Amino acid sequence: MKPLLLFYFLLTCSGLASAQQHVFRQDKPDSLTIARNRAAVLQLSAAPFLKGSFSSDNITIPYRLMLPGQMNRLRKYPLVIMLHNSGKIGVDNELQLDPLARTWLRAAIREQFPAFVLAPQFARRSSNYHPDKGIQVSEPSADVALILDLLYKLEQEYPNIDRSRIYLVGYSMGASTAQNLMSLAPEQFAAMVSIAAVPDISNLKAFNHKPIWLIHGQQDDDNPYSGSVYLFHKLKGNRELIFTTYTELNHNNITIPFLASDAIPGWLFRQKLNTK
Repeated sequence: MKPLLLFYFLLTCSGLASAQQHVFRQDKPDSLTIARNRAAVLQLSAAPFLKGSFSSDNITIPYRLMLPGQMNRLRKYPLVIMLHNSGKIGVDNELQLDPLARTWLRAAIREQFPAFVLAPQFARRSSNYHPDKGIQVSEPSADVALILDLLYKLEQEYPNIDRSRIYLVGYSMGASTAQNLMSLAPEQFAAMVSIAAVPDISNLKAFNHKPIWLIHGQQDDDNPYSGSVYLFHKLKGNRELIFTTYTELNHNNITIPFLASDAIPGWLFRQKLNTK
């Protein structure tokens, strides 16, 4: 069994969801593995991601939306919101389909984890950073609130979106934006995967009982690892929080272990919004 799949097997079968966990991993992919994993997803056709655009308050958000494969109109499906890093800022409605977003194009993922996948693109930084309490923290730009309006629009357009299974996934600036969105509207989202974020600590109550998977490389010199450590300790009462530290990975290669695995979709699909 591959190391990441073994980790995911242990994560789902050993009762880790019953208590907050900090997992340390020592994966260090070589340059060939990095190139191969990236190429495998970048060569996939992006045609299943339909193009759209949403405007409000003089702000326009281009987006791509992939529908579940062989969608059954009588069935409900999760919606996964993929949030890009600062290197994909633009208005071309292409750049935001980075390797992490493209993992949802893999045939095995589409078959085993059918979902709506939304990839919006921001024309400017969606999350801005400043120092506070000895760490860098993030706050959302005005554009971020439009994602909530776009979400409402898509729920009306596609009634088979399962509103109890709307997930946030982000890398770098996108991970900070995922935390910003969870802080703004925790009632909307069932779970979050945050990879190499600068944390949002403005509304920690929003995170208290949410399934959250924090992922960070200990060698990260861009978005300091200490921010995720700080957030993890602030959320010590959250029994559904998992923090995975990759001791040998940095900001640029932290997503590599997830490009050829189903760990993120598999974990997300186990989570559901508690509506009680």
